[in-house]
Amino acid sequence: MKIQYLGHSSFLIKSKNGTVVTDPFEPKDVGLKFPKVEADLVTVSHQHLDHNNVAVVGGEGKLVFDFPGEYEHKGIRVFGYATSHDDKNGADRGENIIFKILLEGITITHCGDLGHIPNEEIMESLKDTDVLMLPVGGFYTIGPKEAMKIVNLINPEIIIPMHFNDPRLNQEAFKDLLPVKEFLTLMGVESLQPVDKLELKSDTLPEKEVVLLSF
Repeated sequence: MKIQYLGHSSFLIKSKNGTVVTDPFEPKDVGLKFPKVEADLVTVSHQHLDHNNVAVVGGEGKLVFDFPGEYEHKGIRVFGYATSHDDKNGADRGENIIFKILLEGITITHCGDLGHIPNEEIMESLKDTDVLMLPVGGFYTIGPKEAMKIVNLINPEIIIPMHFNDPRLNQEAFKDLLPVKEFLTLMGVESLQPVDKLELKSDTLPEKEVVLLSF
């Protein structure tokens, strides 16, 4: 399996069964180009322009999952958990969906624009997570402290931060996001070089490692 970071909250996950893209964004809104990619399955955590631009993803017969529930497509199993985009039960920013994706014996959890620490039932369902993709920039979502709490509760093998500030982003929209170094410092990682892609096999997963992917 190969994982590439497309920027913001969007990832390209290539497996033997098929290809998944998470939270494709509108380039003008985010400030980044969206690469030409195809997918069998697209997950959308919520209906904001920086997360729901499914039209930018190619692929004949691609399926879009943008609601909670359990699905299976081409041997890829997906579980969607209803959460909120804020810490006020969605009153400020609406709903959010956490997606747990199972493929090639590896469980990937993509938290979308999660705005709070999920309830005990959801957290229990996520404890089989191998790879955790979670927002760390704060303001619109959980920040570094809440992200670290979730990491400690789930205890995944790999932690991939997303949805943080970067000079390449549209600063008019995202100036209030914290840079990724705030989360890395809390996790005890002072120096971490970004990598272009992450290649994984279910029998050789590391133990609680933070991975910073370039975009």
